[in-house]
Amino acid sequence: MRMANPSGFALLLKKAPLVGAFFVGAIWHMPVQAFCPLPDRPQPVAVRQVVDGDTLRLSDGRSVRMIGINAPEIGRKGRTSEPYAEAAKRRLQALVKASDGRVGLVPGKEAKDKYGRTLAHVYAANGDNLEARLLSEGLGYRVAVAPNVRLTGCQQVAEQSARQANLGLWQRAAVLRADDVRQSGFALISGRIGSIERNRAGIWLELDNGVVLQIPARLQGNFPASFFDNLKGRQVEARGWVLDRSRKGGLKPGQRRWLLPLTDPSMLERVSG
Repeated sequence: MRMANPSGFALLLKKAPLVGAFFVGAIWHMPVQAFCPLPDRPQPVAVRQVVDGDTLRLSDGRSVRMIGINAPEIGRKGRTSEPYAEAAKRRLQALVKASDGRVGLVPGKEAKDKYGRTLAHVYAANGDNLEARLLSEGLGYRVAVAPNVRLTGCQQVAEQSARQANLGLWQRAAVLRADDVRQSGFALISGRIGSIERNRAGIWLELDNGVVLQIPARLQGNFPASFFDNLKGRQVEARGWVLDRSRKGGLKPGQRRWLLPLTDPSMLERVSG
């Protein structure tokens, strides 16, 4: 099939709500862009507002949480914004503006989050995956939450390019030692795997003396047996949303206060050392 050029693609994206499904699908058959490939049949939509570095509000009223990226949090209710939060928002605003305010959505297998937001990958008129673009510029952290893990591999490459070049948030010490965790929220944590235990609630990996990683029972099938080969005693880097178990009625004897659920195998990486 003859590939569409970016300018023609942008024109068709503007007209997408008025054309049939055949043409809507056809406009996306373009050469693969940097990092993440174009999907087969995105949904053309108009953006009303960029809320922050990973969330859009559409003209039809929907809020869209972009899959695969966690941008730094913008301060609200008197709180200070996290480093690069405003930069991520401004960059996403610029990318949406360059796409003439229209983007293409590819909803995840899990279509909504617990807040009712649409979960989707977002593509600009030139074919760029916007999550990968922001990751490649160091304006967010890669995340993978099953079952929405279709683009995890290419998003890993995008983030790694920024990390190696010390771009954006990677200019700072982004990884926290397990023993230094002091609050809940998203974090990258390094440590050495101690005990590995299994029970009905899932698989529990002790990370130094400060944090326990949990693979919930419902997600165990996503973690192959080889994932645990020679894992005990290895230095790793885990990422995800840390929970403070002391806020739920206290800890049981021997439990770690800080819990980090692993939502996909790619959320834990082995490192040298």
